[in-house]
Amino acid sequence: MVNGSLALSRADRIAALRAEMRKLESPAIAPQVQPEVELVEAPSALAKLLPGGGLARRQVVSCADCPSLIVEIVSHVSAQGGHVGIVGWPELSLAQVADNGDLSRVIVVPDPGADPWAVTGVLAEGLDVVIHRGVGEVTPSKARPVLAKIRGGQAAVLTVGVRLPGTATEIDAEVTTFRGLGRGSGRINGVDIAVRVEAKGVRAKQGTMTCGQRRRLEAV
Repeated sequence: MVNGSLALSRADRIAALRAEMRKLESPAIAPQVQPEVELVEAPSALAKLLPGGGLARRQVVSCADCPSLIVEIVSHVSAQGGHVGIVGWPELSLAQVADNGDLSRVIVVPDPGADPWAVTGVLAEGLDVVIHRGVGEVTPSKARPVLAKIRGGQAAVLTVGVRLPGTATEIDAEVTTFRGLGRGSGRINGVDIAVRVEAKGVRAKQGTMTCGQRRRLEAV
């Protein structure tokens, strides 16, 4: 009986050997499994607009300078047992958080010093949500270590007034209605906020958030 390898022509044997060598040089690469995105629970009206239904941990969201929306997020997250950090926003009023959330779970750094991103990076390692307020856009070289800290931590990071390169989700928000004010008297006890969320790869969504006291029907 003739051996199968001997029965092959010299050219066939060389081709077969080359094929084996290519297999050794380029081993099969198993497909990478994308890690499951972990979410921080957001207020329900906002969650309906966000990709995945919440604030993604280890990712950055660019948010409009809308204090009412930010305070609503802080109140909700802290009331659910989450910890929140606020960097560089000394004038932000947290009175609503005292009423509807848990101030003991909020860390405020009104003056983060010469390197506010370093403070945000440290907070992102251990908190659930970090809100960073600044100005302008961060250069890629400066953003690189910041993003590494965020991706290695556990917080969802919201930037207000400043933008990190590669931010995939943007929240635009504007207060459209104030409630509680009468003719020269009263105080604001509720607002409606028009919200629009744009995220890479998905269609933009918009809706209205009601914060504080809801609108009441009045007889006319």
